[in-house]
Amino acid sequence: MENNTNWSIDNAHSEVAFKVKHMMISTVTGHFGDFTATAKTNGDNFSNAVVEFSAKTASLDTKNKDRDAHLQSDDFFNSEKYPELKFVSKSFDGENLVGDLTIRDVTKEVTLNAEFNGVAVDPYGQTKAGFEITGEVSRKDFNLTWNAVTEAGSIVVSDKVKLVADVQFIKQA
Repeated sequence: MENNTNWSIDNAHSEVAFKVKHMMISTVTGHFGDFTATAKTNGDNFSNAVVEFSAKTASLDTKNKDRDAHLQSDDFFNSEKYPELKFVSKSFDGENLVGDLTIRDVTKEVTLNAEFNGVAVDPYGQTKAGFEITGEVSRKDFNLTWNAVTEAGSIVVSDKVKLVADVQFIKQA
């Protein structure tokens, strides 16, 4: 890139969440509280931007302390041994953000839908860029394999996990 522009995530105006079906009848939403991301672009054009994201797995919050502790255990993220999940982009065509997602010790290529909401200057003179990013992954692909079955035969936690991120980047001077 000839005109390299660096962006960093604006944590105060960003949210990173995951949604998973519970007992196939309701959806549980969790958020990562501690995350960081950067983007390298050609000016304000995000086509082919290089995006890197990481979140501390111990920072997840599903509004239930026991469930959070279970998710941080070796049944799921094993936050002690694998404190971060990471995403490093390979390509972005304006709609599809393709990259390597690493959870625990497994790295897989995923394609996320990234809706670019544009660039704006805030009241403090900072240039911001906004995205809505969604996707779906199989948790079993990343060795988050714990499950249980209810008496009626329902699976307690679905394999498919929806990722939902509303992200604002700040252009670095």
